[in-house]
Amino acid sequence: MERRRRCLSLMVAAAFLAAAMLPSPGVAALSPDYYKSSCPDLESIVRYEVTRKKNETVVTIPATLRLVFHDCLVGGCDASVLIASPNDDAEKDASDNMSLAGDGFDTVNRVKAAVEKKCPGVVSCADIIALAARDVVYLADGPYWQVELGRLDGLVSKASDIKGKLPDPDMHVKELSAVFKKNGLSMVDLVALSGAHTVGFAHCTRFTDRLYYYSSSTPTDPSYNPDYAEQLKQACPANVGPTIAVNMDPVSPVTFDNIYFANLVNGLGLFTSDQVLYTDEATRPIVKQFAENQTAFFDAFVSSMIKLGRLGMKTGKDGEIRKVCTAFNH
Repeated sequence: MERRRRCLSLMVAAAFLAAAMLPSPGVAALSPDYYKSSCPDLESIVRYEVTRKKNETVVTIPATLRLVFHDCLVGGCDASVLIASPNDDAEKDASDNMSLAGDGFDTVNRVKAAVEKKCPGVVSCADIIALAARDVVYLADGPYWQVELGRLDGLVSKASDIKGKLPDPDMHVKELSAVFKKNGLSMVDLVALSGAHTVGFAHCTRFTDRLYYYSSSTPTDPSYNPDYAEQLKQACPANVGPTIAVNMDPVSPVTFDNIYFANLVNGLGLFTSDQVLYTDEATRPIVKQFAENQTAFFDAFVSSMIKLGRLGMKTGKDGEIRKVCTAFNH
């Protein structure tokens, strides 16, 4: 058993190393020092505004972090998810994005306004999302990492571009891994990034099928811990309204830690897409390793966030530095 665990650790470490060495289009333009001379106080401005917003509401943490996934997995990390369209046809208007909490958008917009006062027309909204996401993780007692910077903001945002690009709460590992593989992300990335569910909440309507309508003979998904299923039924009756929500991590919901993975081992995965990471043999060893070793999870999460942040970089005429994050310049 110990030998298998050691082998898995070596495999995961090798995966990180390979990921770091893989060349990505446009990555040469990304650097943590990108704004060193053009906006030297950038990171302190972002940290100040993110901290201020987090102190108003802890929803800031998951809401800001989710923006990274919902932006980067759809056409790359270009802040297209922030665009507000008068016709309600931008990315944020797609049904898969309706659950994005307003506090995430507010966080980025506040940071942008503060940055514009100090460094007008210099810093992209895409880079602000990346920095704000790192800061909310760190402020929730998670890892800290150097964020690669130098992205441009995209020029297109269409609700119709979303379909099939984002993970769904009802997906199983085969479907989830297909979404990640399309973006050059591995099984380890899938499990590590799913660990973002260690913070935040979910509306009951996103998982009531697991509680009440799993099958005709078995109404409740048997992979739920029975006591947890009963707690969820108390919070989320069958006819629950669309505004009622519960914590994704019932043990430490506002702390970024590895408890999410221990929860999966104990049948406390809220979504199907959470619990299958443990029930599927392809991902179970990674879940078990992260449940036992928080450092391994943190290292994997940072590596995966860096890879995610390199997706679909816009360069030259394909991008711009927006004046405000909710609207294109033209």
